[in-house]
Amino acid sequence: MLVKSKKATDHVKDLEETFSVLRKYKLKLNPAKCAFGVQGGRFLGFMVTQRGIEANPLKIRAIIDMKAPTCLSEAQRLTGRIAALNRFISKSAKKSLPFFKTLRKAKTFEWGTPCQLAFEELKTYLARLPLLVKPSPGETLYLYLSAAPQAVSSVLIREEDGKQLPIYYVSKVLNGVEGRYTSIEKMALALVVTARRLRPYFLSHPIGVRTNTPLKQTLGKPDTSGRLVKWAVELSEYDISYLPRTTIKAQALADFVLKMTEMTIKETSQDQKWLLHVDGSPRHKAVVSALSSQHHRVKTLSSPSNSILKPPTMKRSMRP
Repeated sequence: MLVKSKKATDHVKDLEETFSVLRKYKLKLNPAKCAFGVQGGRFLGFMVTQRGIEANPLKIRAIIDMKAPTCLSEAQRLTGRIAALNRFISKSAKKSLPFFKTLRKAKTFEWGTPCQLAFEELKTYLARLPLLVKPSPGETLYLYLSAAPQAVSSVLIREEDGKQLPIYYVSKVLNGVEGRYTSIEKMALALVVTARRLRPYFLSHPIGVRTNTPLKQTLGKPDTSGRLVKWAVELSEYDISYLPRTTIKAQALADFVLKMTEMTIKETSQDQKWLLHVDGSPRHKAVVSALSSQHHRVKTLSSPSNSILKPPTMKRSMRP
């Protein structure tokens, strides 16, 4: 049990109210295990201070001082220690993916280069874990989503005086069929997973989802797939709005949004080459090529005769 007061002058009054409730239900406390008038301390495995919620230094040190696992049980111990700090780690599932792949090989244990690199990067990240904050009652909270080929992640934040402060990080490794979801389905899954895990926040706060994907339109379509309809119904009980993604301002969130942006650029900047079948008319080729290239962002189109159709040539061909 934790009794926290914003002002020192209110602390005694808050304690009196707490003790009256304990007496009412005939509950007793062990004085040897109680601490009064402190500015911070461990609570439920975390450090609660006047600044906010911090990771337990002992749990961080346990991973930083840990040597590279040499057997399956040691790898399991590592993933268990990471799980205890999940809420503080941006994209923890993606950072831990090499470890989980190793655990899936039940017969043989192999700690390869990908695992060692991920292990070292994790230790570096743990040395600068962000401070998590507590939201004010009823205020609007904002959610950033990210979807990778094998994991989905999110970060819930609050804004105060132009600053973006993290509240909770959520991450999930995709299993089986989830890995074959489309990009928009993975984003929807990230939202659903976050809503389930952070249900108390979603029930007591308006949530603004900041994304540049058509997530709202996809979940609102009557002809969507079965899973999307199910997710849309599940999310309908919350006060969720969808907003354009803004520039991230907090250093603690830079890692999350930077990797999300890099992934988006990589997916959309590939110079794809398409083969176009038409009736042979140069004007028809130009019109169809122009429309297709603009819609699909394809720089180069080829006809069956291997002639290259490019936007500048198309524009000239379309003139009367």
